[in-house]
Amino acid sequence: MPERRRRATSPVILPEVMQAAAINKFGPPSTLSIHELPVPRPSPREVLIALEWAGVGVWDASIRDGSWSKGKPKFPLVPGVDGAGTVVAAGARVRRVHVGDRVYAYEFGNPKGGFYAQFAVARADHVDRLPAALETREAAAGVTTGLTAMQGLSLLRLRRGSTVLIFGASGAVGTIAVQIAKRSGATVIATASGRPASRVVRRLGADLVVDARNDSGLARLRRATPQGLDAVFALAGGEDLERCLDLLRRGGRIAYPNGIEPEPKRRPGVATRTFDAVADPRQFRSLRKYLGDRRMQVPLAAVYPLSQAARAHRRLAQGHIVGRIVLRVPKAGIVRR
Repeated sequence: MPERRRRATSPVILPEVMQAAAINKFGPPSTLSIHELPVPRPSPREVLIALEWAGVGVWDASIRDGSWSKGKPKFPLVPGVDGAGTVVAAGARVRRVHVGDRVYAYEFGNPKGGFYAQFAVARADHVDRLPAALETREAAAGVTTGLTAMQGLSLLRLRRGSTVLIFGASGAVGTIAVQIAKRSGATVIATASGRPASRVVRRLGADLVVDARNDSGLARLRRATPQGLDAVFALAGGEDLERCLDLLRRGGRIAYPNGIEPEPKRRPGVATRTFDAVADPRQFRSLRKYLGDRRMQVPLAAVYPLSQAARAHRRLAQGHIVGRIVLRVPKAGIVRR
């Protein structure tokens, strides 16, 4: 006799509807507005999270404008691939986390909606308990960026004595990558433009910060690496990156996340790897070693209420963001049984 699927259980009475920043069509930031939508229900392998904070990233802009659309979209569409809060319901087959756990999560492309909302569902293996040293706000900002930085750097096989260039080091992923790379024992060179960005990256541990947009910055980079660079973690593309890649030694390595445009050109004698960030229990265990360290910092560029998600996306479009933007999610009305 086939097993009967039990519904997700919760020790609280959940509201039927929630506030969410959603779009009714693809378009500019102004398409984002507050909607009243049904609270999603988790499947047997999912959890429902009452969110407190949601991260804002360039990938969200691509979801909003339709450039990352796959298949036929279902509107209203709620963007957001990561966030942090408390598990309030768990499917019958969930074992890793429990109702009441404080968690952060990364979930891309869930048809039940993203994290720009008071509630979101995620697969249990895409969720992990918050490290004790990490505030909920920083957790929401650090989960996708931390996974991306950690997995990209692992492809570069850094070790003590390596010299790595982190191109785009002042951004959300780059600020985490500088710190992880430094802990490998490598010499970390970072690109950043403007004094505020340079100060932040240097404070996070970069041994040298250069502005790759000008000839003097490139000259400093060349003087600092007479034997050539061992590795480059590319978080932006373009001619400035290509000039830096010219300094890679033969046998060097390049890694970059999918979505970087234009993609770095392939070079003879240089290994090039591209990747998508992956969330699973093993990756979360590795990430905990970094984000669970009280010395690790998750820089925040700006904080907006959920009701100003459109404003957050306009700020995102302006560029030159040091760290990560986050949305503060209003508390939902939950009644304990």
